[in-house]
Amino acid sequence: MTERKRPVELLSPAKNCEIGIEAIRHGADAVYIGPPRFGARVAAGNKIEEIERLVKYAHLFGARVYVTLNTILRDDELEEVRRMVYELYRIGVDALIVQDMALLQMDLPPIALHASTQTDNRTLEKVRFLERVGFSQVVLARELSLDQIRLIRQHTDVALEAFVHGALCVSYSGQCYISCSQTGRSANRGECAQYCRLPYTLKDGQGNTVVTGRHLLSLKDLNRSDRLEELLDAGISSFKIEGRLKDMSYVKNCTAYYRQRLDELFVRRPEYCRSSFGAIRLNFVPVLEKSFNRGFTHYFLDGKPDRSQISPDTPKSIGEFVGTVKEVFGQSFTVTGVVPLHNGDGLCFLDRQGRFDGVRVNRAEGNRIFPATCPALLPQMKLYRNYDHEFEKKLANVSAERKLSVRLQLSETAEGYCLRISDETGAVAVADIAAVKESAKTEQQENIIRQLSKLGDTPFRSESVRVDLAENRFIPSSFLATLRRQAVTALLKEKTSRYRREYRKRVESIPNWPDAQMTYLGNVSNRLARQFYRDHGVQQIDPAYELSERSDVPLMFTRYCIRRELGCCLRDPKGKKLAEPLTLQYRNQVFRLSFDCRICEMRIYRDKI
Repeated sequence: MTERKRPVELLSPAKNCEIGIEAIRHGADAVYIGPPRFGARVAAGNKIEEIERLVKYAHLFGARVYVTLNTILRDDELEEVRRMVYELYRIGVDALIVQDMALLQMDLPPIALHASTQTDNRTLEKVRFLERVGFSQVVLARELSLDQIRLIRQHTDVALEAFVHGALCVSYSGQCYISCSQTGRSANRGECAQYCRLPYTLKDGQGNTVVTGRHLLSLKDLNRSDRLEELLDAGISSFKIEGRLKDMSYVKNCTAYYRQRLDELFVRRPEYCRSSFGAIRLNFVPVLEKSFNRGFTHYFLDGKPDRSQISPDTPKSIGEFVGTVKEVFGQSFTVTGVVPLHNGDGLCFLDRQGRFDGVRVNRAEGNRIFPATCPALLPQMKLYRNYDHEFEKKLANVSAERKLSVRLQLSETAEGYCLRISDETGAVAVADIAAVKESAKTEQQENIIRQLSKLGDTPFRSESVRVDLAENRFIPSSFLATLRRQAVTALLKEKTSRYRREYRKRVESIPNWPDAQMTYLGNVSNRLARQFYRDHGVQQIDPAYELSERSDVPLMFTRYCIRRELGCCLRDPKGKKLAEPLTLQYRNQVFRLSFDCRICEMRIYRDKI
């Protein structure tokens, strides 16, 4: 008996329908997209009609569409959400990615539910609970190590999803309240003001300035493209690329890159396979460094942090390293490096004061660069390219094609001819047409095969054409084209009717929540969520921070540690000493830092000035 392969999902972001379609075209097995409201990115909402268009395209290839309904909800929004879910179910959405447990209390259609990373899924107890209450996939916290993922996999059966690429929130997802505290814009409501990307001054307990104007909370971007096999073996089945606010070229490039890496891996490890269909042909070579990035990190995948986890000079994209400044002339400079530069490229660097600056290339003549404006460059300065003009031109055009292979078989019927078409997913359709049969004087098979293979802009590519005729027949090309179009139309209709999505898991028992008390960190903001937790054994439930702001609680919890980053770790006997308490200041806003070294966690409080 053939051993069953384990399907693996490459999950890409979609700011809108067009980007979602391109993600699938470039190799995604699934995409996630925001609904009209209540997705955790206010600027990435989409109309139901647009999501339906994406669903229809995705399902042709057996790819899935997940909708991010992952904000916390107010009581007055629950009915609107319920109606929206019915609409999403009607148009064929495969699953909802949710944070608010109110959805498990609603009268909803049996649509599959995925637990958003904002439910803070970093313990075995949490993941096991979510599995038992009906979630079919859980998005794990980015902070988990391979060993922690293995432990969760050993004791659960739910599908595990992990981020492998893109921007990192410095806080545990769902556990950051700085934006809400300072501006009223809640991250759990999709309105984060991104305080983690601001420049801060760090002071010690004696008022001494330790660091001035640096982006001390701005993490590098995640890149685990070289660790995919280890993640697979640890139990991950869905690899997620972050970026519902990212542009088209970012999604094209990153999706194509991870598609190639996974397909290469599947050749060596045949026990794993793609979870969707269709061959992808690229018209470019994907390179991750050419898309938006702040530098890369594995984060805590190995249990301990990379040496440096932040991009302190800028929260903007630094792109790819291209060389160093060799000589500076009046209106030009030369570069030492092997990377060719082009007219229109964007270069960036740190100036003499350590500030991030950039320049557009007006003309490139070999390694001599004539910038649009003359920057303050010095020899030996490192140069990065955060905009590759030629690369972006390729991505702006048709940069990929995805096709399903089909087999066609032409045969005769009593009244005329029949064309059978089947694709690699197992879908089959037949088109019949009446015709007067006419013997041919010259060989016709080559023309018949050529005409039936012209599948043009359909999602299909001919793998083989079989001609089973009683004798050499003359069939006009126009007739063959009509028969082919009818067969393709019938196959598309068949594929739509036979697509089967996953449904919400049945709950066999009512498990208890791990704790009898729930603080504001539970993000409970409506009556249905409160009832859900009461039904699962929670006796005391505090309201969400957004409903009852407090000044005496941490506004952020993070495994990233400023002390460790600066070589001042309290657990390191050789670490530099800093007087407590440490504070971060941005303009007139001050935040106090505390450190729980037992669990290696930093917490941030709003400080009194």
